[in-house]
Amino acid sequence: MNDFNSKIAEASGRVSKSVAEAAQRIEKEIPEFIKYLNEEVVPTVRQHSTQALRTASQKLTELADYMEKQKSSHK
Repeated sequence: MNDFNSKIAEASGRVSKSVAEAAQRIEKEIPEFIKYLNEEVVPTVRQHSTQALRTASQKLTELADYMEKQKSSHK
């Protein structure tokens, strides 16, 4: 039974060490990840959002023009 407990303790120690190492790596990478988000992702999302709003605005204008034409042709 002691052999089993010893193996469990070893495995637990390896897992704890791996988790601690992963946590340290994550802590080191977080500032770089935030920098990437702020410098690359956010501007791209804003640019595409602006383009989408302009396209939607154009389509709504076209729809309003179409509705006005339909309304005046039924009179």
